[in-house]
Amino acid sequence: PEDQRSGIKNYIVSKVIAVSTMPNTSTDPTMSLYLNKLNMVLIGIVKKEWPHNWPTFITDLVGSSRSSEMLCENNMKLLMLLSEEVFDFSKDQMTTKKVTNLKHTLNTEFTQIFQLCEFILQHSTQVSLLRVTLQTLQRFLTWIPLGFIFQTGLLDVLVHRFFCDEQYRNEALDCIAEIGALKLDTREYDAAFLKLMVDMTNQLQQMGVRYDNPSEAINVNGGGSMGMNNGGSKGSSVTQLYLDHGDREEQFVHKLALYFTGYCKTHLMLLEQNNPNAASLALNYLLRISEVPDVEIFKITVECWHTLTHSLYDQTKQAHSANMAIFKSNSSNPRSSKLNQLYIPVLHTLRHILISKMSKPEEVLVITDEDNNVIRESTKDTEQLALYKSMRECLVYCTNLNWEDTEGIMLKKLTRQVDGTEWSWNNLNTLCWAIGSISGAMEEDMEKRFLVTVIKDLLGLCEMKRGKDNKAIIASNIMYVVGQYPRFLRAHWKFLKTVVNKLFEFMHEVHPGVQDMACDTFLKIATKCKRKFMTVQVDEVRPFICELVENNNLSGVVGDLEPHQVQAFYEAVGTMMSDRTPIVLQGNVRMEHSQILHQLMMQPNTAWRTILANGSSNPAQMADSATLREVIQILKLNTRMVQTIGSIYTSQLENIFQDLLNLYRHYSQYVLSAVASQGAIATQMSTVRLVRSAKKEIVRLFSSYIEKSGPPEADAAAVVSNILPPILDPVLSDYSKSVPNARDMEVLVLVFKVVSRLKSHVSDLIPKLFEHVFPSTLEMITVNYEDFPEHRVQFYYFIKSVIKNCFASLFNIPAEQQKLTVDVIVWATKHTERNISDMGLDILYELLQNVGRTPNIAQGFYRQYLLALIQDVLSVMTDRLHKSGFRMHATLLRHMFHLIQMNQVTVPLFDPTTAPAGQTNPAYVREYVCNMLLNGFQTLTPSSVSAFVEGMFNLKMDLNSFKTHLRDFLVQVKEFSNEDNSGLYQEEAEMKAKEQADAILRQRQSVPGILKPSEIDDDL
Repeated sequence: PEDQRSGIKNYIVSKVIAVSTMPNTSTDPTMSLYLNKLNMVLIGIVKKEWPHNWPTFITDLVGSSRSSEMLCENNMKLLMLLSEEVFDFSKDQMTTKKVTNLKHTLNTEFTQIFQLCEFILQHSTQVSLLRVTLQTLQRFLTWIPLGFIFQTGLLDVLVHRFFCDEQYRNEALDCIAEIGALKLDTREYDAAFLKLMVDMTNQLQQMGVRYDNPSEAINVNGGGSMGMNNGGSKGSSVTQLYLDHGDREEQFVHKLALYFTGYCKTHLMLLEQNNPNAASLALNYLLRISEVPDVEIFKITVECWHTLTHSLYDQTKQAHSANMAIFKSNSSNPRSSKLNQLYIPVLHTLRHILISKMSKPEEVLVITDEDNNVIRESTKDTEQLALYKSMRECLVYCTNLNWEDTEGIMLKKLTRQVDGTEWSWNNLNTLCWAIGSISGAMEEDMEKRFLVTVIKDLLGLCEMKRGKDNKAIIASNIMYVVGQYPRFLRAHWKFLKTVVNKLFEFMHEVHPGVQDMACDTFLKIATKCKRKFMTVQVDEVRPFICELVENNNLSGVVGDLEPHQVQAFYEAVGTMMSDRTPIVLQGNVRMEHSQILHQLMMQPNTAWRTILANGSSNPAQMADSATLREVIQILKLNTRMVQTIGSIYTSQLENIFQDLLNLYRHYSQYVLSAVASQGAIATQMSTVRLVRSAKKEIVRLFSSYIEKSGPPEADAAAVVSNILPPILDPVLSDYSKSVPNARDMEVLVLVFKVVSRLKSHVSDLIPKLFEHVFPSTLEMITVNYEDFPEHRVQFYYFIKSVIKNCFASLFNIPAEQQKLTVDVIVWATKHTERNISDMGLDILYELLQNVGRTPNIAQGFYRQYLLALIQDVLSVMTDRLHKSGFRMHATLLRHMFHLIQMNQVTVPLFDPTTAPAGQTNPAYVREYVCNMLLNGFQTLTPSSVSAFVEGMFNLKMDLNSFKTHLRDFLVQVKEFSNEDNSGLYQEEAEMKAKEQADAILRQRQSVPGILKPSEIDDDL
């Protein structure tokens, strides 16, 4: 009621005034927190009442501010909150119409707010009030009419009064940075932006913040000024200012970075065209800020340099197409000479900074810890990897702009590593990471000359340096560099062979991380150069693969590797073999891939036969922990092989197929016996867990083979008739007989891959799969939403695959199982785990589409399930727990309501015996849904619900219009109005992100060297 709303509003307003004017509020943390909460409540009321029920709010606020500085200070905080709520956080909490109305009202009444801010800035002397006014003003600057910024004295006040005053410098700089980053559609205020940079750089120089040009040699990792040519100038460098002062100065440098980067990204071209000296000054300040030893500040500047170098690269491409040379020193074009003068020294310094501060790439595993010990990296630093990506691309652009300068800097630094003048682990690391990052940025001939020098120097350095740690660091850098240049390696077989043999040497180096990195690099090179190893090269008598798989050679390479490293090694060799190029020896003798595989697997097969022979004479030996671990490692190695070589693996599977089945039966019986004698707790015992691990590996091997099966060695019909029956009988039987804790999720993966890979070929097997898998798994996952999460996910993958690939087979299972299948899908849509609920919605939509395409079952399905499905989807959509599924909620509801409206549901969804004459499905469902919503949400009115339901039946609504209709309804629902509803806009956000990612990828593909070798599909 109006009187109650008014009473609450007046009470909160009086409380805010009373508390904000208390003398101790600002010093008492409890009272400050209380006032903040009151402010939030008041803004919540304003969002509901203003402007229609409280049109004088802004006038009242501004008027009361002149009565007390303490009240004025709090009113500024209220205005700050209001701006944030309307312009930053409104999208998912208010209807579109409401947001538009509030923004319009705030814009029209802003004159009063601006006059208040102006009055405070001119007349107040209270530090806290002035600071909060500047903070509030900063929130306004992104949306207020431009005249308030550029046609008043605001900029001069900010730059010449508050920026110069240390008390307000940071707050003023926030405002100035916001203005400097404004991107306008008009050129009307270009002069103001030009003056802003000139004034700011003048103020910085008057404050003693130096911008001195650096000398060529800089040390960005040290303290103080980095190689600056001080020339006797007074003042502090930005780095000294950051290092030698307190928190306010650190914040100042951070905000200064935001100002220069925001301005340069938006207005640098304007500045370089009209005032090159100011542009040079700005860029030099930005270089000085980039040298500050603070990662967060460096991230800000790298983003700006990335944008700048990208823009310069685009300009050079356009210039080349117009036959103009922008960055050539002998160019006669006046704009070219200006750009040369401005950017060549800047980019030279930038290259030094990027090379000297290069972040660690993902591929490098050998690192130094805080105590300068060389260790293996245990976890990935995602922030460091993101920084590397930005730095790498920036350096690639710099290299494309002038590869000679980049090459000269790198080779000079490498020479200083070799002669020891600048030797250090950090210097070598950053240099090699930078060298690896520019792969592909040079023309192939230039890259060859450059890389030959680099690899020779690094190999020489490895021979020259003594000490395990030194050799480990150098080895990791050699491996990283060679792994980044597959184009060079493919073109130079002798270098490739030398590098691979060097990797084999590193595989015997037991220093932490070196062996892992050697195996990873070998796999990377095998992926990119596979054909080189499978064909006879110049001066060779046979392919390298033939030489490698000889037993003596193979055992000599892998002898010192750990089991997981041996698996990686075999995966690399399998990757070579996946190239199906015919293997031709001298004399035109052909060799089959299966022969290579036989030689490659000779060593693990020998170990396998020995284990089985010992187990045959002593069955208890098969449950020995050492034996089990060896069995598991051999199985993992086989799985790696089948995943890389696919159906070529068939000959190896034939060798061990019966052994695998026998071993699976043996281990299944072992687990069943242990559970029978000791109860379910037996599954937690160490030996049983190892036995179960071996069972899982056998099933993984089968799953991988089925997934990779295909002609010519393993076509679908052959797999279904020869391979599948012997596998399914013991595996499914064991799954259904085992206690829940002993059922392996890998079995569900197996049946999923059987259906998804073999499709209609296994239609006749669906009833059998359901019989063994369905009841057993439901017993595990329907107790609650938490237990057996992996089984749960794979179970729904299996159901989805059946509905997609073998839909007709669903109606060959008993009717009760058909109903249970639908119930299980609906239950998934209500799951609290997002991945399960999203999958349930996808499965339900696939089911409805398949039903619609199958007329002989459609009407019966609709009669039995359609109304319940509508109710279930509406229930999930409005329960506030499943906002991430909103896109599919809308898709499903639109599909079902439009089915009814288009009279595609011909059976009555109501009881004909009790329904009035002339009753139709559309009319009945309208009434049914209205009653359901009114009963579920007491705050809704019949008219609003009726309008909402009517809209859902509107056939003219496409999916986007339908989603907007649903969103506006949900935001009106009281339970949604004060929540984070960003999930309702997730599809739009994801689509926008995908479009941006696609555009970025297209642009990146056009720049030599921007894509990492691993991102380029050129595996040969």
